[in-house]
Amino acid sequence: MSLRLTREGAVARLLIDRADKRNAFDMQMWEALPVLVAEAVADPAAKVLEVRAAEPGTAFCAGADIRELLANKDDAAWRAANQAAINRAQYELARADIPTIAFVEGDCVGGGCGIAMACDIRVATPAARFGITPAKLGLVYPLHDVKLLVDLVGPGQAKRMLYTGELLGAEEAQRIGLVEIIADSPEALTAQITAASGSSARAIKGFVRRALDGQVADDAATLATFAAAFTGADFAEGTAAFVEKRKPEFG
Repeated sequence: MSLRLTREGAVARLLIDRADKRNAFDMQMWEALPVLVAEAVADPAAKVLEVRAAEPGTAFCAGADIRELLANKDDAAWRAANQAAINRAQYELARADIPTIAFVEGDCVGGGCGIAMACDIRVATPAARFGITPAKLGLVYPLHDVKLLVDLVGPGQAKRMLYTGELLGAEEAQRIGLVEIIADSPEALTAQITAASGSSARAIKGFVRRALDGQVADDAATLATFAAAFTGADFAEGTAAFVEKRKPEFG
């Protein structure tokens, strides 16, 4: 399988394992991604999901499999099914309940950039490159992915990337807000997230998503979520650890 899920303690990893094709996604992989994300989220032990290449030092993802697209370009039913699969994959990843990290070591292009942008945080090595290249192929980037890009870098930089298809190095990507951290590994960030309250992270992620989707004021659901935290086990452990001057041990 070119896409697989592994687990190690509180860390789930979604591994892209198609290095001979620069980890380009075909239809089967787009369809598998939301299923694997759901499996990770359903695991009560998982507190963070890393998305990364299975083979160290390779491309994160070169985007959609262009050869597959060319082979099916005249099949309207296949094109519609493929677009639906891509949209669902990006949508479900962006709304996964647990924190997600994209670890990018090489090229992250087109649909691959969409996968990285659908994650909460992007960690890139100095060798990483980012680009969105539909304009070089006479294609159009999906609206959901454009929204992810604009949310991260703003409309001006988004238009620059989309109009030109230029590949940006890791430092430039960080400068414009596409990358949060440049590092040789996501381990330090992952450790910080897994050491913190998982229930807090899930709730906070939900609030951020509401804000990105346009909500600007509390409603009954957000107020109830805020209030419920005070009766949760993580609040009891966090406050006890604070009083006892020790590190909390969240479940």
